Amino acid sequence: MTKKDTNMPIFKSLYNKKVLVTGGTSGIGQSTAVRFASEGAHVAINYIGAPDSADQTDEMVHQAIEEKLHETPEYGIDHITVRGDVTNEGQVEAMVADTVARLGGLDILINNAGIQISQPSEDLSSDDFDRVLAVNLRGAFLCAREAIRHFLDVGQPGCIINISSVHQIIPKPKYLGYSVSKGGMQNLTRTLALEYAGRGIRVNGIGPGATITPINSAWIDDPEKRQMVADHIPMGRAGTSEEMAGVAAWLASDQAAYITGQTIFVDGGLTLYPDFRTAWSSE
Repeated sequence: MTKKDTNMPIFKSLYNKKVLVTGGTSGIGQSTAVRFASEGAHVAINYIGAPDSADQTDEMVHQAIEEKLHETPEYGIDHITVRGDVTNEGQVEAMVADTVARLGGLDILINNAGIQISQPSEDLSSDDFDRVLAVNLRGAFLCAREAIRHFLDVGQPGCIINISSVHQIIPKPKYLGYSVSKGGMQNLTRTLALEYAGRGIRVNGIGPGATITPINSAWIDDPEKRQMVADHIPMGRAGTSEEMAGVAAWLASDQAAYITGQTIFVDGGLTLYPDFRTAWSSE
């Protein structure tokens, strides 16, 4: 299958939807922005820092849109970049308002922005612990709250997808802040899903396993470490950001209309207790 084939639209219900992807300039966020554009959605790419930090994603989304326009020339697809630090309440409010104003609404929020800091827990500073939770958990809450306010204000259904991690259930030593933030995201997902299910708002999560993204460059760029990671995964390889994006598109589509409050682990079997592939306790 060619690269262009993988960008062919599959989920017709995503056509013309307005989507905001936080942390959309690299990795899973970037692939998710491109995937939704290839499905015919209008995409807002969130970035932090200089505007040119979003240039690569912007160009990739534009290319996906060009392919879509070639198929349906009567339809115009918009994409924009929106600056905003998800830890800053005022910037989140402005980012969502900007998205709504420029795209003409908001249907889907992808809470993808995230960071991790590696440090033995006895050496972890409270500032670093707070920083990780501020981005990964508090930021997801702020963005979800603003999206929900919009959905309720206009009286429309909505969809929120939180990009979590297998480490919401698998402890990750030396990454305490990350593990705690993702554990919190699990209950953020479940609580919001229960609270708003009767009002047409679905909230789900995706729990990536080991994934080839810039945030994981420490082991991706080291052949020995990369093999060690692969050896822990039942399917024998790390996942790709495009595979995570495909699950996000499905969860946001009408094909998943009866799913809420769930985290789909996309992990090659990592959450299946891989050490039990060979019996060591009962035989």
